[in-house]
Amino acid sequence: MKIIAFNGSPRKDGNTELLLKETIKGIEDTGLSVHTFYLNLMNIKPCQDCGSCNATGKCIFQDDMEQIYDAIKSADRIILASPIFFFALSAQTKSMIDRCQSFWCEKYLLKEPIKAGIYGRKGLLLLVGGMKKEIGIQCAETSASAFFRTISVTEHEKLFFLGIDAKGEILHHPTALKDAYEAGRKLVELKVK
Repeated sequence: MKIIAFNGSPRKDGNTELLLKETIKGIEDTGLSVHTFYLNLMNIKPCQDCGSCNATGKCIFQDDMEQIYDAIKSADRIILASPIFFFALSAQTKSMIDRCQSFWCEKYLLKEPIKAGIYGRKGLLLLVGGMKKEIGIQCAETSASAFFRTISVTEHEKLFFLGIDAKGEILHHPTALKDAYEAGRKLVELKVK
């Protein structure tokens, strides 16, 4: 089973990364491995809305997205982790998602969606934000759901933590790390029919 994760936080060892690491630990404890993309460290040009991918489903810009495109196409499980900034996904996360317009063109214009492998395609969304009201995650959740739908991830679990702002504050949440660990294990579970 191929599992990839996107860390959309610019803050090293911040709440998003700590939560994601615990999720990955849950997966690795089952004997599987995860390839993590640290989006803040990657060279990803923002989408230019040039329309070049409309006819081909391929982006004309050559940067670190090329390795992300390949990984998304072959992944069975995809984890998207982002802090909430101004009610939205981080800029790093959003830039990566916007460049997946080429997948949207493949799926909806060219009628060539990404095909699922023998394990299917499932996702997990991890969001952490300082605001305390549920409305704080709605925009980010909607954007992430559109991303998962575009890359043919038909189902994804969600794990949100609000009121978490200071670096490392997630470590003091009563259930966050345990919830993240269990979400990782659940993501890679194969149900026998």
